Amino acid sequence: MSRYRPPRLKSSPYITPEGHNRLQSELTYLWKEKRPEVTAKVSEAAALGDRSENAEYIYGKRQLREIDGRIQFLSKRLDELIVVHRSPTNQTSVFFGAWVTLEKADGATQRYRIVGADEFDADPYYISIDAPLARALIGKQIDDEIVLEEQREGGIPRILKTDDSIREFSYTVAEIKYE
Repeated sequence: MSRYRPPRLKSSPYITPEGHNRLQSELTYLWKEKRPEVTAKVSEAAALGDRSENAEYIYGKRQLREIDGRIQFLSKRLDELIVVHRSPTNQTSVFFGAWVTLEKADGATQRYRIVGADEFDADPYYISIDAPLARALIGKQIDDEIVLEEQREGGIPRILKTDDSIREFSYTVAEIKYE
């Protein structure tokens, strides 16, 4: 069995100001607080002697590698990101940063905000702009219907224009708001 993994698809470079601030805060915390703290612990563990059997030293070095990897990722990613500061001029359609209320056929509603790929985990109601549901919503207006097909190709639901036979994945755009 091969360990090869195909490269990940490039995610969208857009991010909200709140998401950018959160990533910047994480980078600052890792670089100014966490890394110096772990470095001091590794130095203390190294001073105890035999490093090959010193669990504190081995664990500390591993932790430093993880911190350095995250710092490198955040530094590079923050340089690539485009912060979206303004709401679109056409606020009757769904675009990046919109709060969208979707209504199912049975009348149940769900509310989501379309955010960048780096910030969707900050809130359970945030969905990434790269998610199939968000891609289907972009450009839609109130009372437009979207349908996600049940069959999956490569783990990703396919987007359909309209299909009344699949009701559990059918949504109607009920409300669009921007902050």
